[in-house]
Amino acid sequence: MLYTEMVTCGALVHGDVARHLDFSQAEHPLALQLGGSEPAELAHCARLAERWGYDEVNLNCGCPSERVQHGAFGACLMAEPATVADCVKAMRDAVSIPVTVKHRIGIDRIEDYGFVAEFVAALAAAGCSTFIVHARNAWLSGLSPKENREVPPLRYDFVYRLKQQSPELEFVLNGGLQQRSDYPAILAQLDGVMLGREAYHNPYVLAELEASLSGASEPLPARAAVVASMVEYAERYLAEPSARPRHLRHIVRHMLGLYHGAPGARGWRRMLSDADALAHNDLDLLRRALRIVEAEGAALAA
Repeated sequence: MLYTEMVTCGALVHGDVARHLDFSQAEHPLALQLGGSEPAELAHCARLAERWGYDEVNLNCGCPSERVQHGAFGACLMAEPATVADCVKAMRDAVSIPVTVKHRIGIDRIEDYGFVAEFVAALAAAGCSTFIVHARNAWLSGLSPKENREVPPLRYDFVYRLKQQSPELEFVLNGGLQQRSDYPAILAQLDGVMLGREAYHNPYVLAELEASLSGASEPLPARAAVVASMVEYAERYLAEPSARPRHLRHIVRHMLGLYHGAPGARGWRRMLSDADALAHNDLDLLRRALRIVEAEGAALAA
């Protein structure tokens, strides 16, 4: 399941709704992640998400950036479980699709398990049954957003305790997940894992995980086949009528890691960084990059 980046309620209430909510049908199942703290606004945005065809609405209670704090949402909401519970109830009353919450295990120096357990209990009472837990504290000052993803120590044991304490609820683990060999043991205790940076820097890991966890006997899709599919997608994307300019770079910047760890990765990244070709929406760029990869791979094999 794919989650969007966080979209603030203000952007949907006062801004260009289509710009923030449009998506390709190929992205299903898809969840819209919202940032906000006003129940009525969140209910309005949840209705928009359902009307637009999203499969889930997710409330962000984990982002620690100062800009988000100034808007009174994100990780700072963990200090206000009653407010978050009101938000969850308002959204659940407004839509029929699932309403879930993504959060941390604590904020600042609060490292007591009881803090996150009480937060989850308050939201469960309001009707939330799925929690995506980034298993680190969020430091609301002193660390950048990047450092907040790396510096506070991971405490997977807190998430395991949450599941043991409330087996009827769903808990999805997020944070620091890189070793694919660890996933089966994690999934034996929890309901899912969420990959963030790892999936972005190495998207092919998703195909590898699907094969290993499903036990499928079919061979993995070749990266070249993925590129061919993306060329077709890019052609459709650039040809569709739009009120805003569309650019090839909006697609290829997310493909830089496709050959991560594979022969030809450096040439692939170099080609996809060709500013002139990107500026001209040159669709042949992907095909040329693929030929570079194949040539480098053949040279290494020789």
